[in-house]
Amino acid sequence: MIKPNYDWQLLTGFSDEQFIKIAKKEGLDPVAAKLLYERGVQTAEELQAFLQPSLEDLHDPYLLHDMDKAVERIRRAIEDYEQILIYGDYDADGMTSASILKETLEEMGAEVQVYLPNRFTDGYGPNQSVYKYFIEQQGISLIVTVDNGVAGHEAIAYAQEMGVDVVVTDHHSMQETLPNAYAIVHPEHPEGNYPFKHLAGCGVAFKLACALLETVHADLLDLVAIGTIADMVSLTGENRVMVKYGLSLLKQTERAGLQELMKIAGIDVDSLDEETVGFQLAPRLNALGRLDDPNPAIELLTGFDDEEAHEIALMIDSKNVERKDIVQAIYDEAKSMLRSDRPVQVLAKEGWNPGVLGIVAGRLLEELHQPVIVLSIEDGKAKGSARSVEAVDIFQALKDHQDLFIAFGGHAGAAGMTLEVEKLDQLADTLAAYITDNKLDLSSKSSLILDEELDLEELTLDTLKSFEKLAPYGMDNKKPVFYVKDFQVESARTMGQNNANLKLRITKGAAGFDVVAFGKGNLALEFSQAKDLELAVTLSVNKWNGNTSLQLMLVDARVNGVQLYNIRGKQHQLPVGIPVLDLDNSKTDEKAIVLASLPEDISSLRSYFQENEFEAIYFKNEIAKPYYLDGYGSRDQFAKLYKTIYQFDEFDVRYKLKDLAAYLKIKDTLLVKMIQIFQELEFVTITDGVMRVNKEAQKREISESQIYQDLKETVIQQELMALGTVQEIYDWLCGQA
Repeated sequence: MIKPNYDWQLLTGFSDEQFIKIAKKEGLDPVAAKLLYERGVQTAEELQAFLQPSLEDLHDPYLLHDMDKAVERIRRAIEDYEQILIYGDYDADGMTSASILKETLEEMGAEVQVYLPNRFTDGYGPNQSVYKYFIEQQGISLIVTVDNGVAGHEAIAYAQEMGVDVVVTDHHSMQETLPNAYAIVHPEHPEGNYPFKHLAGCGVAFKLACALLETVHADLLDLVAIGTIADMVSLTGENRVMVKYGLSLLKQTERAGLQELMKIAGIDVDSLDEETVGFQLAPRLNALGRLDDPNPAIELLTGFDDEEAHEIALMIDSKNVERKDIVQAIYDEAKSMLRSDRPVQVLAKEGWNPGVLGIVAGRLLEELHQPVIVLSIEDGKAKGSARSVEAVDIFQALKDHQDLFIAFGGHAGAAGMTLEVEKLDQLADTLAAYITDNKLDLSSKSSLILDEELDLEELTLDTLKSFEKLAPYGMDNKKPVFYVKDFQVESARTMGQNNANLKLRITKGAAGFDVVAFGKGNLALEFSQAKDLELAVTLSVNKWNGNTSLQLMLVDARVNGVQLYNIRGKQHQLPVGIPVLDLDNSKTDEKAIVLASLPEDISSLRSYFQENEFEAIYFKNEIAKPYYLDGYGSRDQFAKLYKTIYQFDEFDVRYKLKDLAAYLKIKDTLLVKMIQIFQELEFVTITDGVMRVNKEAQKREISESQIYQDLKETVIQQELMALGTVQEIYDWLCGQA
């Protein structure tokens, strides 16, 4: 059945006519203008700044806390030929942050090394053992962290005690107590007053680069765009400026590694946008850090050797394929471990790769709409990630239970943790108790904001081009989602590997558009048959064989009223996961049901359907004895039967029924009923299978037989069940016809 994943909320905002006129001069149609107005862009000045962001809009990097100290210390290190270590992170933001600073320092003539920690051996953030190695073995005298550091108390304290200064550049949540670093450059520093608080790690690194070089080094913005999009920070203010410029730069990048990676990934550079980065480039970079040593990414992003860039790009792409396979394998195993009796799922197993557990938890969360914790067990400890629904703040639920954990941290929707295996059940019970004690409703879905209602007959490529002016989309400037209704589904066909995806063709009047629905291939029949179907979609361009067309991308779908599906006929299989109706249970809690085979007394179904409410019904309606195919016997058929058997003193129906049926050209099942009718009307007697005609029988009408009346009713009901529309069948079952 078609079930919405979200609670839809259609915005009913207001935009004044004057603003629409101003927006029209900028090439925006009224729908796009209304969207911007609803998002707070409401004056000509704000519109100009939004549509045409300028590098001149970037803030002075020296407004960041400790920027002056950081610049002074780094310049002194360069002048004194000190060995500098850039210490990054194993994700795309950390990789690009480190690459930005590496190129900047090398341009200034610095002696610089880069190290990205290994997720499995070093963990996240400053690692004292790694610091010790570089200080003692590599002669490092200055460490600059990028995309990490504000939680690295021990390692940073060690470095400072060894006479090695640490400059921290970070954007992650500030701790109550900050490390004793030489300088801490952070947009949210409590003693700072930076105008824009939402820089990614690469954004902070870029600001440091600008301060060091005393100019806006625009050539680094391609890396800033990748890291900022990958880290899913707010795409407003400075981030919007940098990402917009960075995406333009990416389309013509001269970085050999990025060229090779995009070529291997099959990316059309001309149509590259924020979604290309978010769904193709960033996952490949992240895959390296999830599964292996992330450091080759630095050479990919900053190197000049084409052959080496090609080899690294191939390796990263293969890691991404491996990551997908690992995620699918863990997902399949985790799904088999689900417990339907719990409001939360705590799933743990030895051998699971801890680098992908957040992805698995996220996928399960989308399906289950309940908190999910997925953990890998090793040496008696379970380590992994949690994802939660809007209704349950998982950080609040667990933060007061530190006795459960060896390590714990996170926020409302996600958390990371390590605990002893013996405490797994206690963890599940604690989270379940929190939900019960606070009377949290897990049945409520996450909200989906629908920005506008679209009329298909007014939708054109120009509409899409107008909305493209509002890109790049991301956090706090989400890609608009549109509400579509009142259309016809002309076709629904599966596509992609294992027919996992779906393409619909929907029409309204003369307008027609394709709708691509990823992961909905198993619902092709439902989408093709559903009445009162409503869609939540985004707009996209489809380029094929030199043609450009507008297509819709499905975000969510719902159906008003009961969903009725026709799966009669051999070409349709029973739907997977939908229970078959069981008449022995007069009441059921199931929301969807399959009417697989019909009882002989079809009228008994009516009370069942009138006592239960369903959201979806699949009508297979198999009939063991299809009387409707031959009717309930015509006057001529009854007359011919009587005339035939009248010729015999006796007739053994046990052995000669088939011969009689063949002679009369009447189906066996109907012939049996006709003989039973004769017996009821006392036209014949049957003893031990031998039938004899009662030649003294009183003349009576066939219609006087109750068996005949029942057969006639059965035929009518079977005809409805076999040949009627599913709506006609449903109306009859519910007593509405």
